[in-house]
Amino acid sequence: MNPEQWIAVDQYITDALVPADPVLEAALKASADAGLPAINVSPAQGKFLHLLARIHGARTILEVGTLGGYSTIWLARGMLPAGGKVVTLEVDPKHVRVARANFEHAGLARMIEVREGRALDTLPQLVTEGRGPFDLIFIDADKVRIPEYFTWALQLSRRGTVIIVDNVIRKGAVTDANTSDPSVQGVRQLNAMLATEKRVSATTLQTVGAKGYDGFTLAVVN
Repeated sequence: MNPEQWIAVDQYITDALVPADPVLEAALKASADAGLPAINVSPAQGKFLHLLARIHGARTILEVGTLGGYSTIWLARGMLPAGGKVVTLEVDPKHVRVARANFEHAGLARMIEVREGRALDTLPQLVTEGRGPFDLIFIDADKVRIPEYFTWALQLSRRGTVIIVDNVIRKGAVTDANTSDPSVQGVRQLNAMLATEKRVSATTLQTVGAKGYDGFTLAVVN
């Protein structure tokens, strides 16, 4: 197995199980045209998030890290249709502008609330405002602060809330206890928290594909 084969398999899965969607393709194109980094989830991963939201019957979703809104659209489409709401947090004003335009084009602007600013500022605001609890929380922002994002996510959760954290394998570097990479250190700190956190049950799965070698953590609030 090699990265070329991972990509080929990912494309096969996408072609077979993730039908072409003009709205999602337009969101990716708008993000690329605006110069946003191509770090969004893959189509297969997006549909996985969508299916998790459907399986869970999510009516309220919190996303930490919007980028161009590609994953947000997948999540919003997976919610129950009546009164569903996604709150998504993004620090970069340029990303916010692109995402809002993508949500308008997708016909989802009324279902999605974009909060601009540092997540470590906007997360406490959500708590203060009494927002939540959220049914599903997707954390896909800078990995250095993952432990802090997860701590705030717990405050915005209820029993049964599903919390997903992306990019937690770091091409296998997560096993390096002596790493100087702050992103890897952030993931390792999260794992240390999860090992003793009695409020959640969690596991991590490795993934390979168009996005390389990585993985995600899935936690359910007990």
